[in-house]
Amino acid sequence: MFTLPLSDDNPTRRTPVVTYAVIAACVGMFLWQVSLGPRAGQAIVYSLGLIPAVLFGSAQLPPELRLVPAPASVVTSMFLHGGWMHLLGNMLYLWIFGNNVEDSMGRGRFLVFYLLCGTAAALAQGFAAPQSQIPMIGASGAIGGVLGAYLVLHPRANVRMLFIILFFIRIVSVPAAVVLGLWFILQFVSGATTPTTGDDGGVAFWAHVGGFVAGAVLIPFFKRREVPLFERPHTRPFEVAPPGAFRRRGSVPPAGGRSWPPGR
Repeated sequence: MFTLPLSDDNPTRRTPVVTYAVIAACVGMFLWQVSLGPRAGQAIVYSLGLIPAVLFGSAQLPPELRLVPAPASVVTSMFLHGGWMHLLGNMLYLWIFGNNVEDSMGRGRFLVFYLLCGTAAALAQGFAAPQSQIPMIGASGAIGGVLGAYLVLHPRANVRMLFIILFFIRIVSVPAAVVLGLWFILQFVSGATTPTTGDDGGVAFWAHVGGFVAGAVLIPFFKRREVPLFERPHTRPFEVAPPGAFRRRGSVPPAGGRSWPPGR
């Protein structure tokens, strides 16, 4: 079985300029990494990635790799990625969920919020393996913060998921609480069962968990006062539609032509 989130049913009032800018920056940085070639690209990962041992002062980079101060690597690491799948997966989730979170607080606050969540994520992973000399890169932690905020703002929103089981293809509207809750549980379980010795690379699970928790905790302080928490759903959950529903209006297939919830 293959599943993929496609969109949500939440409208936005403003163009998510910061979300688009972050996506453009991440894509641009990755294309630059690729253009450097394997050897120079790997050097950039060490120069701009976050290395816990370097950040906490127990190790140092060679002089030729010190492009930024160690604390600045907390930010620069958020815009690097380890491969196309790493990049595309992160950007897909930011594209789907970032616009509503940005809309809830405004552009300036969202940029600060995004960077704070990324910082919390980096520190969570760093404290889990403070002696690690493996560079941490990727927007996953900051995007985890966006997902945590979205879950608090719109737990009953519906996410349009593509399900493919052999030749059976359907689009199912799944509540955000289910999609993001399962995402968080998977990260937490993976982090709890993965050694944090820092001896090898892999997915920085604790960065995902740290970012997610930071986003959920910070969103009440960053959202505009009139924006409610735990908003009501816009459409009926668990509706199923064929792939042709892509051509219909709205981001989630309509529930029999009736408004949802009733009376709205």
